[in-house]
Amino acid sequence: MNLLTDPITVSHYMVVGAVLFVVGLVCMGTKRNALGVLMGIELVLNGANINFIAFGSKYLRAETLGLDGQLIALFVIVLAAAEAAVALAIALNFYNNHSTIDVDRADDLKG
Repeated sequence: MNLLTDPITVSHYMVVGAVLFVVGLVCMGTKRNALGVLMGIELVLNGANINFIAFGSKYLRAETLGLDGQLIALFVIVLAAAEAAVALAIALNFYNNHSTIDVDRADDLKG
């Protein structure tokens, strides 16, 4: 069984989703910049979306409509858009206060 020569199946999508998920985790763990961490979060969410769509496909279960994974992925996309808007607002506010977006400088709490 060779993944490069076989027809595309659910396992191919799951491999791509897992790679995106791991790359996102590595990006979140290694970046010191807040925007790099946000990009890592987006990669994790996109990897999860690919897996949701793969799990909801008709190749896994024949009795489904095939829209389960797509609907969950749509909710994740809406969640990612809201998360990006709030996180960018926080990053801009942090930049205004500290003149940097280095996440290691975020150790003070002001009321």
